[in-house]
Amino acid sequence: MMPVLPTRRYVMVGAAAMAAVSISRPLHANTSKHHEVEIRSFAYDPAMIQVRVGDTIRWTNKDIAPHTATADGFGWDTGTLERNQTAEVEVTASMELSYFCVFHPHMKGKVVIVG
Repeated sequence: MMPVLPTRRYVMVGAAAMAAVSISRPLHANTSKHHEVEIRSFAYDPAMIQVRVGDTIRWTNKDIAPHTATADGFGWDTGTLERNQTAEVEVTASMELSYFCVFHPHMKGKVVIVG
């Protein structure tokens, strides 16, 4: 029995279908963004940040005193940030959204996940 080989027509139709599938995907589907939060004057700036799952939030301490960004339930934490140090956290669907500074509990911030 002889193997059945694809004809040129079937190969061309298959190639066109693969190209159409590749083009139909949104160009921004896997585009994550970096968001900046500065710590200055014993406050997070901005205090509320809107992000998407997969984005990254970077905290930078501009104060003389050490600070943290720590989830209220301790699910994530930047660790201690000395002056001009930074730390990043990747946004996940299940992350805790409210946070504070362990050294200065009156400092509070909020993450809002959109879309």
